[in-house]
This record gives sequence, C-alpha cells and structure tokens, in this order.
Amino acid sequence: MAQFKLNKGGNFMKFLKKLILSFVFAGVMALGSTSANAACKVHLGDFDWDSANVHTAIVGFILEKGYGCSVEVTKGSTSPIMAAHYDQQLDIITEVWRDNIVQMHEEAVAKGQIVELGVNTPSSTQGFYVDKATSDKYGLKSVEDMKDPKIAKLFADPEAPGKGRMTSCISGWTCYTINLVKHKVYGLDEFYTNFDPGSGGALDAAIAGAFKKGKPVFSYYWTPTGLMGKVDLVQLKEPAYDNACWTKMMAVVEKIKADGPDAYTKTCASAYVDMALTKSATTKFANDPANKPIIDFVKQYSLPTAEVNKSLAFYIDESGGDMEATAKNYLKSSDSWTKWVPADVAKKVKAAL
Repeated sequence: MAQFKLNKGGNFMKFLKKLILSFVFAGVMALGSTSANAACKVHLGDFDWDSANVHTAIVGFILEKGYGCSVEVTKGSTSPIMAAHYDQQLDIITEVWRDNIVQMHEEAVAKGQIVELGVNTPSSTQGFYVDKATSDKYGLKSVEDMKDPKIAKLFADPEAPGKGRMTSCISGWTCYTINLVKHKVYGLDEFYTNFDPGSGGALDAAIAGAFKKGKPVFSYYWTPTGLMGKVDLVQLKEPAYDNACWTKMMAVVEKIKADGPDAYTKTCASAYVDMALTKSATTKFANDPANKPIIDFVKQYSLPTAEVNKSLAFYIDESGGDMEATAKNYLKSSDSWTKWVPADVAKKVKAAL
C-alpha cells in the first residue's frame, strides 16, 4: 500500500484530490458480486488496521449475500480514504475515528458532503504505552517519566543514535501527526523519534516481536484490537483531555498535514479522548431512495468493543489471516446481528454461511 506523504508546498485537500484517482482506485478489491443483475452497488472505504477491516468484512458480507449487492472495497490510510469519501467516491465508511479528524469531518458534514450514520463501536481508547515489566521496573507511569536519557536508552532507535524510539502511527494516519505534535509539546522529541512502522501489521509485529524477545516496548496503540488481549501494556498518563486544548492542537496538526513539519507552532496537548467510533455515508449515496434499505441497515449496525475484540482474536489466532472467514465466524456464532436487518435478509445471509 502506498503511503501518503506530507506535502510541504501545497494545500492538503487539493493535493489529496490529485491523488484520489491514482491512489484510491488502484487499491480496489472486490469482495464479490452476486450477479450481473445485482440489486445495488456499494463502494466501501476501508483502512489499514484490523478493527476497521472486521466491520467492513461483516457489512460487506451482509450487503452481498443478504441484499444482493455488488460490493467493492478500497483500503488505504486515513487521509486519502476520507478525502475520497468526502469527494463522493467511496459510499460508506464503517469505522470513523471522528475525533482524530474532527475538523475535516465536521466541515464535510457542514458542506453536505456526508451524513453521519450513528455509533459503530461505543468505546475506544488510544495513547502511549510501555510494557508492564519495564513500567514496573523503572516506575514509568506518565509521559514525564520517559524524559530521561537512561530511560530512552532502553528503547534505543538503531536508526537515530542517541535517541530512543517510540513506535507511532502510520504516516497516513492522522494520529501520526498528532503524536508528532505531542512529542514536541511534552518534550519527548528531545529523547525519542516518532517512528513510522510503515503499516498497521508492522506496528502489531513490532509490539508482539518485542514481547516474544523480552525487549522493552514504547509505542502508540489503541483498542479495540486483538493484540491487546495478548500483551501486557500500561498506558502512560498524559494531561487530561481538554476540548479547548484539543481544538487548538488539532489546528496545528492540520497545518502540518497541509504544509509539512516545519509548520509546527507552539501549542498545548492533552490525552486522546475515549471516543465512540462512528459510520458515515456520502450524501449522494444516502439521498438515493433506492439505497434506503442499505442506509437503514448501516444505521443499525453496531458492535460492542468486547465483540470486536473476540473477532480480532479469531482473525489472529484461528482464521489464518482470512477476514471473510472472520466475518462469517461472527455471523455464525451470534444472532445479535439479525436485529439490524429484515427477516428475509437475515435468512439469505444465514443460507450463505
């Protein structure tokens, strides 16, 4: 997957729109089409992390098998996928980390580009973590505790002599730039790099690999994920979430995304807010009367964090990396999803399992 690069010279949205046709549609993967006479066509936007993939797979399977839709999925990083969504090219997004992109998302709603379809997963967390063994041994409980050359040496970055490494988000995820700003505000940039692992899979592998080898971990991470049930991580305390501070910080984040890291200006920072993950559709798709059954279904779709974690654990441990098999396992093992759809649709889905 090609990664989004910061554009130092131009406007962020204009830059992205130039990329959309070359980037977005190069990544299209067909989940499958029922027939040439498919009742509908849906283009889902997906991301390069597992929890989003689970939701997309479940929704896609129900749309295909239950509603007879031809379904396409385009995967990528946050910035280009959301830009394509706002540009009416991707019909539905099933997992939106709204507070990470609050300014651009609210602007898209205000401009009538998208409609919000309610909560997907009611609770999620994200932040900076260290492994419990290292936290206990060195008393690492907050970001302030990390600002020590001796501590930084525990997490040495082989590509930046003299500094430690915090494994961060992927550069195409907005949280990468959020973490970059947080490093500067907290003074962590003096001691650590904000390392881009290159993919969501590589981020998981870096954490899991360190645990397997008994090495210290300092990383950004989040829930819901399957990995969190397998490793013992301690979230570092940050200044408590403050909406006014977050808004101020995000203005700097958007400036950096548009103009590059040199656009950083002094700001404040606070912890990520625990947020509900949401869903959205383009107004073009949502306003078409023929798509009302699809919109009604996606509005009803919601999975508790515990259910997402179960599906992610199945994906990692039992599916052999098969996301469709993961979706089918959830649909076979629970009847809770039947309340999202009419009885005739549920019957068709069950017949396809």
